[in-house]
Amino acid sequence: MILAIDTSAAVAVALVRGGETVASRAEFAPRGHAELLAGFIEAVLAEAGAATADVESIVVGTGPAPFTGLRVGLVTARTLGYALGVPVRGVCSLDALGVEHGTATVVADARRKEVYWARYEDGVRVAGPSVSAPADVESAGVVVGRGAALYAEAFPGAVPADPDPAALARVVDAALAGGQTDFPLEPLYLRRPDVHGVPGA
Repeated sequence: MILAIDTSAAVAVALVRGGETVASRAEFAPRGHAELLAGFIEAVLAEAGAATADVESIVVGTGPAPFTGLRVGLVTARTLGYALGVPVRGVCSLDALGVEHGTATVVADARRKEVYWARYEDGVRVAGPSVSAPADVESAGVVVGRGAALYAEAFPGAVPADPDPAALARVVDAALAGGQTDFPLEPLYLRRPDVHGVPGA
């Protein structure tokens, strides 16, 4: 049983068994990551009639995303993994939408009038992740993601969506089957955090 977590956009949790989603919770709450995540984990375990001891591995989205929300998901995944003695595997959050939409450009909100993006062919990432002004993104295929919907002039017809953590679990399963062993847990900020310290300190 895999516990999958992503806080790059929505606060989202899924419990996956044999490639199928057993239970899930998600809510778009830009400032509510810390308040919601623990409750969502408890809720999906309860819905599945499972205990934390049933979790065999954890998958977590590594962004790209703004600093604070992304950190909550990564710290929670690492802490749970350490407590349970199970592997924790990180994967680019944009891959969840890329694998579901085949040939696509996935776009997330980076704030500061910029977007995070990656391009996919047949569900495989071929460019990115990068951060750019919306007008500078060379898109291909369907354009999907909450960030794209914010810039309709640059991405007409975009499909708004947030990463599904269950899809991240499937990405990891496929990578493991292909022999991949390295799933870094470093967050993909792609630029420095908004807060750098107190000026003059």
